[in-house]
Amino acid sequence: MEVNVTRRQFLKLSGAVAATLAVVELGFDEKSAKAQSEEFKIAKLTPTPTICPYCSVGCGILVYANENDVVYTEGDPDHPINEGTLCSKGTTVRQVYTSEKRVTKPMYRAPGSAKWEEVDWDFALDKVAKNIKETRDKTFMEKENGITVNRTDAIAYLGGAALDNEECHLLQKLFRAGLGLSYIEHQARI
Repeated sequence: MEVNVTRRQFLKLSGAVAATLAVVELGFDEKSAKAQSEEFKIAKLTPTPTICPYCSVGCGILVYANENDVVYTEGDPDHPINEGTLCSKGTTVRQVYTSEKRVTKPMYRAPGSAKWEEVDWDFALDKVAKNIKETRDKTFMEKENGITVNRTDAIAYLGGAALDNEECHLLQKLFRAGLGLSYIEHQARI
């Protein structure tokens, strides 16, 4: 009886036999493998689901963190948008937290100054609020061509992909009705 085996079939069969012999001869201890897997750095950490901050797609990410460090990040397999996959930027999102170049305190550069200096949060938030108030007060229009408009065109707002629908809705109300902004945009539309 003649057996016709192609080169491809021979290589597939040889590879399967070699892999089987390696597992059988070298031994595979399921208990040992399970014990080693429990030593993984994320084995005892609880993942926290979040959204990727980079683009407007809104991919889900699982973040594994201990008390003082982000240990690992991966795509969320239960997320309806990306189903566990991530682009190259999303895969490296851990570096947003772990990079030594990360700015962790507010920085301020005074008008005319060439350098940035660290300031506390109270100063930074007060400065932002003061600048918004001053700009709005200087540029606010109650009427235009006899029509009530109640707006300012001197301030714009750009929302980001890390915001959920409810946050976008509240910010829209704040900036449109509260401050009178007319230039309101979102990253998802750009």
